[in-house]
Amino acid sequence: MEIKPNEISSLIKEQIKEFKNTAEFSSDLGTVVTVGDGIAVIYGLRKCILGELLEFPNDVFGMAMNLEEDSVSAVLLGEGNTIKEGDTVRRTGKVVEVPVGDGLLGRVVDALGRPIDGLGAIKFEKTMPIERKAPSIMQRESVNQPLETGIKCIDAVIPIGKGQRELIIGDRQTGKTAIAIDTIINQKGKNVICVYCAIGQKNSSVASIVDKLKNYGAMDYTVVVNASASEIAPLLYIAPYSGTTMAEYWMYEGKDVLIIFDDLSKHAVSYRALSLLLKRSPGREAYPGDIFYLHSRLLERSAKLNKKNGGGSITALPIVETLAGDISAYIPTNIISITDGQIFLTTDLFNAGQRPAIDTGLSVSRVGSAAQFKVMKKVSSSIKMDLANYHELKSFAQFGSDIDESTRKIINHGHILEEVLKQEQYAPYSVDREVIEIFAAKYGYLDVLKDVGVKPFLNDLYSYISKFNKNIINEINKTHILSDELEAEMKKVIESYIEEKKVLN
Repeated sequence: MEIKPNEISSLIKEQIKEFKNTAEFSSDLGTVVTVGDGIAVIYGLRKCILGELLEFPNDVFGMAMNLEEDSVSAVLLGEGNTIKEGDTVRRTGKVVEVPVGDGLLGRVVDALGRPIDGLGAIKFEKTMPIERKAPSIMQRESVNQPLETGIKCIDAVIPIGKGQRELIIGDRQTGKTAIAIDTIINQKGKNVICVYCAIGQKNSSVASIVDKLKNYGAMDYTVVVNASASEIAPLLYIAPYSGTTMAEYWMYEGKDVLIIFDDLSKHAVSYRALSLLLKRSPGREAYPGDIFYLHSRLLERSAKLNKKNGGGSITALPIVETLAGDISAYIPTNIISITDGQIFLTTDLFNAGQRPAIDTGLSVSRVGSAAQFKVMKKVSSSIKMDLANYHELKSFAQFGSDIDESTRKIINHGHILEEVLKQEQYAPYSVDREVIEIFAAKYGYLDVLKDVGVKPFLNDLYSYISKFNKNIINEINKTHILSDELEAEMKKVIESYIEEKKVLN
């Protein structure tokens, strides 16, 4: 049988056509080789990019984490029980994105921005990728505005500025989350949007926090991103990035945003679990080598933008849990070196009744004092030194009962300062009240009081000034400056109040 040349050429053309189809399949489609523990290894997907969203059967999605020569390893962003070997995987051509916009305010969402509060669908303006480049140095400006927490000890001693990254660190059950929640509550009426990222927390704890925020009217300007302890590790891993992307939308709109990461210890553990399942090399404490980069690229996205770029800001308060107060462990030291200061809480102070249990000796703010209100800076300038002297002499005085009068005065003054800095939870103070109370303590008006008398005295003093000397409060809130005239007037008012109180008693 004779074979005609045109038949051979058509056969070759058909083979070439089929070859092209195969190449297209290997670049945009792949086949599941193995699946287990939330990790799928896929053959094909030659054009896949790192962090790309991949579509599996039955509406399950995954994220490409390892790009190898012959395969792609992806983490599943949902229950993978329905995925089996041989299933076809499709590229989506985009990275993981979350919805952003004002429609998220007042809502509780998961790590992918899906509503989990039972209030229906979220109306969002657009979506943005969870991994974004941090603002450049030329887009930023120095931190120059205070973020008021309403907590006397922080605003006076360890101030936080808008655009700063201040770490809250301490053992479990020392009040770390309480500080974060009080700070959110205090932003009411201050044009600050809040994002609370719960990473690895119990659902019951998150529900309790949401209820508190609702009770104080704080959910109106807050988004809660919840990746609870019952969720799979990939969702815990992407949760803080999703929250930061939501915050960035408002920052580039020129607004101020406060974001809480509660907590990054559990975030690091979830990433360690993923890395070990992906067969990446373990390093110190079995964490992968890029664990520092994981948190640095997250926290570097918090910034104060200059006027040319809208002037918005993201202030980050990451929370890290320590074991037995060991701040020299791997994850705490990593995040301390990334952030602009830390608020250190101790179990000893907490058990001794000092709430919030902030160790003013180990706590520091490397930026906030530059953004502190001038009035607060003036009245609180000596507090840290007074407390340091008090703690030093207090430990020294324990070894001998016979101490001189000047040492006794320093110890008594420091003790009264500690009483002044005590504060109940869910009761943030206004700036004028903080200034008046710290002013009274600084100039020794409280040194004659006993422990139990400090709080009633301060409450009555503020009520007295609010009633009879409203101009002092108005002046503090309007100018945020303590002029010589205002200082003299405050001293006169406090002295007249003390005299009046003596007469009444």
